[in-house]
Amino acid sequence: AAFEVEHSTTIYSGIVRMLDLARGSEAQALEGLLLVAPDKREADVREQLWRPAFSRIADLKVRYLPYGRLRRIVRPLSALGRV
Repeated sequence: AAFEVEHSTTIYSGIVRMLDLARGSEAQALEGLLLVAPDKREADVREQLWRPAFSRIADLKVRYLPYGRLRRIVRPLSALGRV
């Protein structure tokens, strides 16, 4: 799995970086690519993923992970570090 976090740059550039990583020589077996971005950028993420230029991205199984959902996942895990 790999994460691309988009906070201050464009979703487009993040997808390009993710594609570079996934198509790199040693990263050919990458699965579970996650594009992490603010909740309010969901429409932009989905719009960019459907661009004709990224038509092969479906092969990589890229998924959008909004900050809100990431927080809900991480919060219980962070409590384990305090045990």
